[in-house]
Amino acid sequence: MTDHLTDTPSLARMYCPGCEPAADPAFEILDVRWCASHAPQGRGLDDDAVVTAAAWISGSSEAGGEDNRRWCELFHRRR
Repeated sequence: MTDHLTDTPSLARMYCPGCEPAADPAFEILDVRWCASHAPQGRGLDDDAVVTAAAWISGSSEAGGEDNRRWCELFHRRR
């Protein structure tokens, strides 16, 4: 055994979907790497309308704790 492991060579060819839209992954292994001019933006114009974030404040410290408590009472009740 050796202490140094060599890197496995990559079999994929790097390509940018914006520069090469006709590249076919059925015929070759492609590794998507966006170039600077085609890189997707992290924020679009309609993101605020589609994705919303809201906080849900619950009285329990558990996620779904009240539902779990009801199931525990049902299963562990005295006969």
